[in-house]
Amino acid sequence: MSGPLSGYRVIDFTNVIAGPFATMMLADQGADVIKVEAPFRPDHTRHAGHGPDDMSAVFLNNNRNKRSIAIDVKTDQGRDALKKLVATADVFIQNFRPGVVERLGISEPDLRAITPDLIYVSMSGWGENGPLAHKPVYDPIIQALSGLASVQGGSDQERPRLIRTILPDKLTGVTAAQAVTAALAGRAKTGQGQHVKVSMLDSIIAFLWSSDMGGQTFIGNEVSEQRAATFIDLIYETKDDYITVSTMTNVQWESFCKVAGREDLLEDPRFSTPALRDLNADARLNLIQEVLLAKPAAEWLQTLDDAGVPCAPVLTRKQMIDHPQIKASGIVVEHEHPHAGWLRQARAAARFEGTPTSIRQGAPLLGEHTYDLLSEVGYSEAEIDEMVEADILRAEKPQPTERPSGSRTG
Repeated sequence: MSGPLSGYRVIDFTNVIAGPFATMMLADQGADVIKVEAPFRPDHTRHAGHGPDDMSAVFLNNNRNKRSIAIDVKTDQGRDALKKLVATADVFIQNFRPGVVERLGISEPDLRAITPDLIYVSMSGWGENGPLAHKPVYDPIIQALSGLASVQGGSDQERPRLIRTILPDKLTGVTAAQAVTAALAGRAKTGQGQHVKVSMLDSIIAFLWSSDMGGQTFIGNEVSEQRAATFIDLIYETKDDYITVSTMTNVQWESFCKVAGREDLLEDPRFSTPALRDLNADARLNLIQEVLLAKPAAEWLQTLDDAGVPCAPVLTRKQMIDHPQIKASGIVVEHEHPHAGWLRQARAAARFEGTPTSIRQGAPLLGEHTYDLLSEVGYSEAEIDEMVEADILRAEKPQPTERPSGSRTG
């Protein structure tokens, strides 16, 4: 047994990032995830970005621990093959725009007729209703419309800014994965499946409301324009590099002032309480910045750490991999992929003591498991051959490159 979801089967009819990230989380936690792609129009990320043909880094980092089957579900035979797989599944996940799965004959009612207790998950950009529901959407579009770009800009008066990672995509994936496990837990109690709907817009707005929508929370007492709390963030320059410092509590603020040689600030009425330090945050952060310019980063980090003031170096992506804390946590691992070579990836973030997770296999080639999977649901090799020759299926029979086997922690 590998992972708490071992024994569950998930049909992954998703592409790009949000859906595949969700299903990879389930796969990492032990589920048998079957990635379904079109034979000649596979997941876009297979060929997007750094890496060899059919095995880009983006694809590898969102599709490990899955098996691949390539089916043309626009054909009757292909649709029948998919439905036979669904008959063995617990979960079906798709992220097409509203209306597409209905036209393909694989909508929630279509598949529930086959598997009554199925957890059917529909992922979308905008949701099912509204003037934008049928329009295409990408991560920056959601960042803009949701208010996230305004939050990132700092205030309603500043230029909106995008977060330089596809947060709505990945957050929607996390939301969907959590929803799947919740639906499976519900089914364990009631014996009934259900239709779960997750949109990028819903996910990011729910995420923002936790900490960024206080000014819009009290009805009748809304903030008309969100002011800037500060004009600088918590990244500070030192004499030679960047660090971050946080002085949230009274003790931390007092400790900082003492080691910085600015005990006079402890008598400044603007900074006497957490609420006043927040109200006067811009002045406070500018004072901190002035102080930190006097010494090198390493000296400040040691001094502040000794004083109990939270701080850290600001690392590049490459530096992060080699940091002692990252190495001690074991989150970055190295393992062999039979076709892409040695890979460095982040292991599953959640660790289960009784049912540990693992990287059982790397992301699959397109159609790598077509023969195996259809054999499992009763197709003969001759029947599969016939559909492959008719371009209804695509099946790879790879010849792995000889490389040392094993895995190692980075």
